[in-house]
Amino acid sequence: MVIDMALNRSCPGSLSLKEPKPEYQVCSRCGYEVEIWSDEFKRRCPQCGGLIVKGRQNSCIDWCQYAKLCVGEETYARIMAERQRLGGDK
Repeated sequence: MVIDMALNRSCPGSLSLKEPKPEYQVCSRCGYEVEIWSDEFKRRCPQCGGLIVKGRQNSCIDWCQYAKLCVGEETYARIMAERQRLGGDK
């Protein structure tokens, strides 16, 4: 695994963190469809200002010893800090 990462490859589980994609969730206050990226945890509805919080999803950073190296220290730190703010260390 370390050799693969040194060659700029990584596990498929980290792709949604390293190459985020848009996802859509419906605002519970007004029904507006809100774009929220796969590496984000929350977003304000642009129509009504309601807070949309995605359910916590496990990812490779929860168990892989190479996660910080794989996704990058900045991404790893941002995700872990956001999880702490949302009330969970995982």
